[in-house]
Amino acid sequence: MPPPSMVPTPRGFQQRLEACGLAFARPPELRTTMPQALAAMADEAAALTDAARVTIWLHDRRARELWLAARSGHRPVTPTRIAADETSEPPALGLSLERPVQLPTPHAGLIVAPLRGWRRALGTIVLENASPSELTADETLDLASHVARHLSRTIENIQLLDEVVRQHRLLHDCFDSLVDLVIVTDPHSAVVQMNDAARRLTANGEPFGAPLASIAGSEIAAWIGSPTEMPAEPAVSGPAAGRARCRTFTGSPLGGTVVVTVTTLTSVDMTNMGRVIVARDVTESRRLEAEREALQARLAQSEKLAALGQFVAGVAHEINNPLQGVLGNVELLLRSSTDAGQRADLRRILHEADRAAKIVRNLLVFSGVRRTVQRRLTVEGLISRVLTGRRASLAERNIEVIRRHPDRRPSVLGDALMLQQAILNILVNAEHAIADAATSGRIEISTELGAGGRMVVTRIRDSGPGIDGAVLSRIFDPFFTTKDVNKGTGLGLTIAYGIVKDHGGTLLAANPPDGGAQFTIELPVAERDAGAPGPPAAPAEDA
Repeated sequence: MPPPSMVPTPRGFQQRLEACGLAFARPPELRTTMPQALAAMADEAAALTDAARVTIWLHDRRARELWLAARSGHRPVTPTRIAADETSEPPALGLSLERPVQLPTPHAGLIVAPLRGWRRALGTIVLENASPSELTADETLDLASHVARHLSRTIENIQLLDEVVRQHRLLHDCFDSLVDLVIVTDPHSAVVQMNDAARRLTANGEPFGAPLASIAGSEIAAWIGSPTEMPAEPAVSGPAAGRARCRTFTGSPLGGTVVVTVTTLTSVDMTNMGRVIVARDVTESRRLEAEREALQARLAQSEKLAALGQFVAGVAHEINNPLQGVLGNVELLLRSSTDAGQRADLRRILHEADRAAKIVRNLLVFSGVRRTVQRRLTVEGLISRVLTGRRASLAERNIEVIRRHPDRRPSVLGDALMLQQAILNILVNAEHAIADAATSGRIEISTELGAGGRMVVTRIRDSGPGIDGAVLSRIFDPFFTTKDVNKGTGLGLTIAYGIVKDHGGTLLAANPPDGGAQFTIELPVAERDAGAPGPPAAPAEDA
């Protein structure tokens, strides 16, 4: 709005009305702030009415106050507020008026005019000593009424424009504050808008008009462009279910693992204007979820072993006593019998009874009552001893063993016999897996340091068919076996799991991507400077 000096000096009532319409008909510039626009309008009103000073008061409806927004003469505005119901103050009095009035003493010389918008009071304009020499008192009030009406319209337009700009800025700030990647495309999959999170992925930062594939990758772009040919996950519900699709992608330019949701962008008249693509990076959450599931599985396994231990502690001794009696009596009968057929039957009874006794002894692993001898030993030495005992069986089944030795062989603290039993059970399980495939095979055994040098990690991997995914979670359950009847007790891997756990380690089973099964044993490295419970640690044993 131009300064008052550009407004021609009016002559007569009609000329002043025309000048009023021209002065307030010019819209303020978009960059003009509300205080600047109000100050310019106050100067316009002063020039049109020959007022010594014009003040504009705006109504704060929430606070129920009037605040001084602008004054003529390029004078600075000091923060001033008065209560809206304080009728002794001229601005507050004008708020309740229908048209301008000339105030009496003690406010003689003041004309107060209400500023009214659409169904609401905007504020008040106060004219001081507005008395053009060529106008009568009524004409002066009519001129003030015209000024107030045009001023009200202009103020309301500025407030509406300011509200639109403020809402636009708020939406833009919200859009850019989202941590998820948001990309908006037109119906032809050309990018028309992105938030800051998505913009940071691009080289030039503002690739508007570029194809979606250049930002999101060809796989995501193809899925979005061909919804009938690409599968979607049933992850979208609610009102947007009919026009939104969701799918997880791994290794795309948008991130490691991202969940992409695409929604049709429609106008008020339901015209298809393009698509809104939202990508959320769930790499870390998926990793944490996998770790949580693994911990839950380990906890469940520990609870099973604890329950089994409580059960075995009470049952093992009750079974063991009659078994020892059976074994002793059968051995006596063997010594005294001379009948060949009878001796064969007795040997069969002795073998089965001894097998039952071994199962009971193995079950004592879970009860925690087995005595262990703690020694410093190397896992490499344990593996060598186990392989020596299985050499003939491996050769008979045409199984090749490949070993990878670490550069350093740190010792672990444990019971050599029990740890050998655990390794033996895993190795025998691998032999059986290869033998069941009726082909020659390979077992790879590698040992290395992990967890920053605090754990000895041993991996035993076979070339068999792998572990069925349906039973992988139950592979360490007591008495669970996939073998035929009389070919396994279902305790081998369970015992191995219990032994490793008792030594402060972990035993995990998995299917590598390129086939076979892999068991991973992690045992803590023995701290030579720390005292170990139980008997004094002996020097590390090796093969």
